[in-house]
Amino acid sequence: MKYLVTGTAGFIGFHVAKQLLERGDEVIGLDIINDYYDINLKHARLANMGIQRDKVKNGEMVQSESFSGYRFIQLDLSHKDPLVALFAQEKFDVVIHLAAQAGVRYSLTNPEVYIESNIVAFLNILESCRFHPVKHLVYASSSSVYGANEKMPFSTSDSVDHPISLYAASKKSNELMAHTYSHLFKIPTTGLRFFTVYGPWGRPDMALFLFTEAILKGEAIQVFNYGNMKRDFTYIDDIVMGVIKVADRPASPNTDFDKLNPDPGSSTVPYKVYNIGNSSPVLLMDYIHAVEKGLGMEAKMNMLPLQPGDVPASHAEVSDLVRDTGYKPDTPIDQGVKSFTDWYLDYYKK
Repeated sequence: MKYLVTGTAGFIGFHVAKQLLERGDEVIGLDIINDYYDINLKHARLANMGIQRDKVKNGEMVQSESFSGYRFIQLDLSHKDPLVALFAQEKFDVVIHLAAQAGVRYSLTNPEVYIESNIVAFLNILESCRFHPVKHLVYASSSSVYGANEKMPFSTSDSVDHPISLYAASKKSNELMAHTYSHLFKIPTTGLRFFTVYGPWGRPDMALFLFTEAILKGEAIQVFNYGNMKRDFTYIDDIVMGVIKVADRPASPNTDFDKLNPDPGSSTVPYKVYNIGNSSPVLLMDYIHAVEKGLGMEAKMNMLPLQPGDVPASHAEVSDLVRDTGYKPDTPIDQGVKSFTDWYLDYYKK
C-alpha cells in the first residue's frame, strides 16, 4: 500500500510513518516545517527517519537514507496546485492527514493561522482525494470538539455543537467537511478524535514537555485549574496503533443509521468518527507525580485558574473503536511518562 502521511515532521505523523514503514508499506511524508515550535526537533524527527536537513528543500522530494520505502516532501498544504500535482503523480492508496495547526491557547492569539492550516489545507486534501480517488482518507480530529459538554465519558454519538476554542471549531469543521465529501463524492473518510497524546518525541508546547523542562531547571511548573483537572492521557504508541488499525478498515455506510434519530459519529455514506483515548482519566496531580518519579525530582508548582479555551476534564468512550478494530489503548500512565522522561534526558543529554 502507498500512503501519504501529512505532518511527518510532527509528533504523531513521525510515529505513524515509522510504524507503516516498519511493517513494509510505502510512505510519502509531507510537512511544512513551520516554526510554531522548535524546528530543530522537527528536523531531528526527520533525521531519525533518514531525511537529512541539508537535503530538504521546499517542493522537492527527498529519498530516505534509512527506509527504501520512504520519501519526504516539504509542502504547504494551503497551496492547492502542488498538492493536486502530487496526488496525480503518486496515486496514493490511503491518506493519513495529521498535519494541522495545533494548540488551544495559541488559537486565542493567532486565529488566522487555524483557518489557513486547518480549514483551507483540509479543503485542499479533500479536493485532491476527489480528483484522484483514494481507498480511505483518515484525518486527525480532537477531543477538543466536545467543548462545553459535561456528560462523561465523551461519546461520538454526542452532539458537539458548542466548541470553546477556534482550534476545536476548526476540527469540528473538518468533520463536517469530510462528511460532505463522503456524501457527494463517496470518499471513505474517518475522523479520529485524539485525547491528550504524550510520549517520546512529543511537542514542546504540551504539558509533559513543559513540566519536564521546568522541573529539571528547578523552575515552578504552571498548574492550571489549581490542579483540579482530569485528562484522558493517551500514549503515542496507542494512538499510532489506533490510527493504523482504523486506516486498514475504510469507512463504510452505517446500515442501521436512523435518519429520525441521527448518530453524529456515523452516516448513510462512508463516513465515521472514532475517539482514540485511554478511557482512564488521570488527575493532573497524579500526572505530575509520574513526571517527578520519572525524573527523580520534586516539582515546584505555581497554582493557577483554568485557562480560557481549556476544559476541566476529558474521558473517551471507545466501545465502537474496540468493536470495529478489536483494539483498545491501555498503556499505564507511569509507564508512558517514564518512556518520555527517559527519551527527554537522552535527547537533551541531561
